[in-house]
Amino acid sequence: MTSADLTEANIDKLAELFPSVVTEALDADGNPKWAIDFDLLRQELSDQVVEGPQERYQLDWPGKRAAAFAANAPIAKTLRPVREESVDFDITKNLFIEGDNLDALKLLQESYLGKVKVIFADPPYNTGSDLVYEDDFSTSTKDYLSRSGELDHRGRLNANPLTNGRFHSDWLTMMYPRLRLARNLLSDDGVIFITIGDQEGANLRVLMDEVFGAANFVATIVWQSRTSISDDQEISANHNYILVYARDRDSLTFWGEALRSAEYSNPDSDPRGPWKLVPLDANKPGGDTNYEVVNPETGQGFWPPAGRSWAINSRAMHELIADGRVKFGLKGDSAPKRKLYLNERIQRGDTRTPSSLLLDAGTTKDGSEEVARLLGGKKIFDYPKPVSLLSRLIRYGTSGAKHCTVLDFFAGSGTTAEAVMRLNVDDDGSRKFIVIQYPEQVGDSTPAAKAGYETIADVARERIRRASLQVNERAGLTSGRFDFGFRALKIDTTNRADVLRAPDETEQLTLGELEGSVKPDRSGEDLLFQVLLDWGLELTMPIAVEQIAGNEVFVVEDGALIACFASEVSPEVVRIIAKREPLRAVFLDSGFTSDDARINAEQIFREVSPATDVKAI
Repeated sequence: MTSADLTEANIDKLAELFPSVVTEALDADGNPKWAIDFDLLRQELSDQVVEGPQERYQLDWPGKRAAAFAANAPIAKTLRPVREESVDFDITKNLFIEGDNLDALKLLQESYLGKVKVIFADPPYNTGSDLVYEDDFSTSTKDYLSRSGELDHRGRLNANPLTNGRFHSDWLTMMYPRLRLARNLLSDDGVIFITIGDQEGANLRVLMDEVFGAANFVATIVWQSRTSISDDQEISANHNYILVYARDRDSLTFWGEALRSAEYSNPDSDPRGPWKLVPLDANKPGGDTNYEVVNPETGQGFWPPAGRSWAINSRAMHELIADGRVKFGLKGDSAPKRKLYLNERIQRGDTRTPSSLLLDAGTTKDGSEEVARLLGGKKIFDYPKPVSLLSRLIRYGTSGAKHCTVLDFFAGSGTTAEAVMRLNVDDDGSRKFIVIQYPEQVGDSTPAAKAGYETIADVARERIRRASLQVNERAGLTSGRFDFGFRALKIDTTNRADVLRAPDETEQLTLGELEGSVKPDRSGEDLLFQVLLDWGLELTMPIAVEQIAGNEVFVVEDGALIACFASEVSPEVVRIIAKREPLRAVFLDSGFTSDDARINAEQIFREVSPATDVKAI
């Protein structure tokens, strides 16, 4: 009952490519396991491997190897549902996950692999202070200084150490495994937007190149995050960067901005309506694209600019001129340009290519005011992103795919969730959100603490609840078409109890008194969500609770899964479930009084519903 072991998955992939490099090794308990013989792998890649002191282009820092290992290592944790903190738990397709996002991303690997269309991440900006996300692989100051060469062999600090280098390394170590896991969740046509400031902007760009591939870099958006001028440094920093990367840029399509009618006019009273001029030359010459274009009114000829050609062949050019779609300047003495008509573009559904400068997408001040209005008029949260910014980015990334999943693994105040709900109402969409937030404690003297909130996760949940009510009211009569809820889940230790015992610790007469393999504080619904994770099923599938012969039974997605975690399962119950022919069925192993009873249950399914995948946990 752990998350997927990504190291094993990578070994399987290498085994497909190079079967000869797979060997056996012993794990920490002395049991055999598959492993990779790196000497043989180097031999397979002998003309490509870079080894030893040879220089190479890379981003490196103390702790990188451990961070890469941490991305692959499985965890013995699970997601537990919290109905009382949810909204429309039984029908919603949205998720709010409380916990460390590294754990959450690992737990989502099976259920949401390749299913997320847009990821937004607003990680904590590196301010040179310790990070909240203290993962097992983080380094102490002493370890870092030793590994980075800043301590000599006597343990003394070398001259001219890196300025605040440990904090750069800590930040990169925190981000690296999370980005690797997030990339796995993106669909082939998916895109990630990640915000950053000047402190780590350069490092993040190189890190993203490594994780996503430099060929999948789309753009760096400069967002005007504030308009007021600060005099605390030489130049007032009024911007943030938003790095944009695709999972596969060849598959990416972007939604464009709405056309601006102000850019079009009709000075010649053209019956086709307002127009604007666009160039007719191009830098990709083809067949019959280097010729003279003659103005039929003046006889003046024009050739393409030096080093370029016309964008269309001579026949197409003559047809455009004859149709009055070419203009030679206001006085007829300029190179030909094509008329682009507003009405025709609207009919085709054309959009305007987004700009890398976002000057009209709200500011952090707007974001603060949005949260304050929802939570009682006080500044509860510092520097939240505004809904207008998230709406813009989500529109870019989802393009025409209004039925898709949006993930935010640094949820903060919950802006992404509100933006998804508002967008759905605006364009009749059905986007779903998954937001993840660490339960970071708010300061004792902060407005959030005074308002009764203990953690940032509490603030985010309440903000989403109140926003959902507001957006629902705005939707009016159409509100029934939209999803304004969320399932609240919390990361916790595995549901399985530690029941390992050495033989000399167990007496035959006490075997019947040993505790069960499931922790006593875990409910059937807790076990159900663990099973959904183990089977790679989406955590928002509809769940119905039924009673069969006095036993609580969970029916997921009309029979995609039926689970009964009763302490004693009779053959009658097993047969009733089997007759419904679910795709999957799961029981507690301890629910069968004997091995014979469990084997008998399996036999019932073979006879009644042979296609059902049956498990006992």
